[in-house]
Amino acid sequence: MATKFELSDLIRTEHFIDGKWVASISGKRFDVTNPATGEVIATIADGGEADARAATDAAARAFPAWRDALPKDRAAVLHRWHALMLENADVLGRLISLEQGKPFAEGRGEVLYGASYVAWFADEATRIYGDLIPQQQRGKRMSAVKEPVGVVAAITPWNFPLAMIARKIAPALAVGCTVVGKPAEDTPLTALALVMLAHEAGVPPGVLNLIASSRESAVPAVADWLHDGRVRKITFTGSTPVGKYLARESAETLKKLSLELGGNAPFIVFDDADLDAAVDGLLVSKFRNGGQTCVCPNRVYVQTSVYEKFGDMLAKRVAALKVAPATDSAAQIGPMINARAVDKIARHVDDAVSKGARALTGGKRLTALGPNYYAPTVLADATSEMQLSCEETFGPVVPLFRFEDEAEAIHAANDTPFGLASYFYSQDVRRIDRVSRQLEAGIVGINEGAISSEAAPFGGVKESGYGREGSKYGLDDYLSIKYLCQGGLD
Repeated sequence: MATKFELSDLIRTEHFIDGKWVASISGKRFDVTNPATGEVIATIADGGEADARAATDAAARAFPAWRDALPKDRAAVLHRWHALMLENADVLGRLISLEQGKPFAEGRGEVLYGASYVAWFADEATRIYGDLIPQQQRGKRMSAVKEPVGVVAAITPWNFPLAMIARKIAPALAVGCTVVGKPAEDTPLTALALVMLAHEAGVPPGVLNLIASSRESAVPAVADWLHDGRVRKITFTGSTPVGKYLARESAETLKKLSLELGGNAPFIVFDDADLDAAVDGLLVSKFRNGGQTCVCPNRVYVQTSVYEKFGDMLAKRVAALKVAPATDSAAQIGPMINARAVDKIARHVDDAVSKGARALTGGKRLTALGPNYYAPTVLADATSEMQLSCEETFGPVVPLFRFEDEAEAIHAANDTPFGLASYFYSQDVRRIDRVSRQLEAGIVGINEGAISSEAAPFGGVKESGYGREGSKYGLDDYLSIKYLCQGGLD
């Protein structure tokens, strides 16, 4: 089954609860705007506590039947959903560009990336095994089986409005959980379109429910899920402070949590690195989505002997990047998501320059394009006293730090409460082994800037959270282990 839709077909302005498109119980609505122009794309339902409760009611009712469905039948639904995503990759990519701002090529790429998780977990749905425990006593058999945890609440960010929610919904549905979800207020339209396609694919009513909320309504909406004992798991991608709030507030019902939180990724260039490859890798990892990703390098450490050469090479490549709206087919970097994001970037750059940093390229707002654009920037002479060394900039800014030896680089890279991603470039095989073991991060890119894959476990350590998404490990957080002990068999 495959059906193509027009963009107007995919723009939905109501919540999706129990298989129906419904307005907010309060009647409230809010605007979704295009970050490239500030124009209103759509005015949509603004969900609060009552809407969140209605979604949970529907998910709880639907759970027993979906849990008991054959894994191959759940897999078939996910495969149909995957086919619809691929069939509509162009229009979904346009929708992502429209509400998030990234260039169309990146938007379409995100669709394929998100779809890969749906396909992966469709296959994994039929591979959930338990264990027969070796017999310990005569007449007694012991085994362990895996069961879905129940209703899952998925809360996602704005930077990857399709991929983030797809890689949370897909494993939940694959194992037999039902879902309530809330996308970010800046980019809800893509998530609503994705749910529409899931419904077209045959996801039963109540199995997948999505509400949209403004910034003001989101807290009471999510709070209802945090305190409702029927919601047995929270999966969240976003900032560390919000992740800590979710952990605290959900403690009274002891939910399972998967938290993919903030990062402060180091990128280390040793003097034995292939500098051309390191520049290529940094461009890929740093400027994807304009630097608005949680695994973007935030601190680039370059060994002193190659520091100036690397900086010159990088600055030339960065200066050539095309900044433009997504409607420009040549665009490589679009607008930042909103004015708050641009203000933070400017604050970090201004602070760094005031403390001695040099702008090799960029370092300014691009107001001629619109209010939400910032020039791709390379800053030399960065130091640990600057704000950008300890705060995630989340924008197209590369600060270059000097280091003398391997021990100094490792210490600097790990000197952060975060531990999501790290990168390093070296051609010394012994160094590669040492450094990869010593870096405190859940993901390490070794001579590689593009690290994400549906087949690999994605997640962090320390204050970057816990739990893993993708790979065979990605099902674990949606499952509970039940021990069965049967006696009287002799």
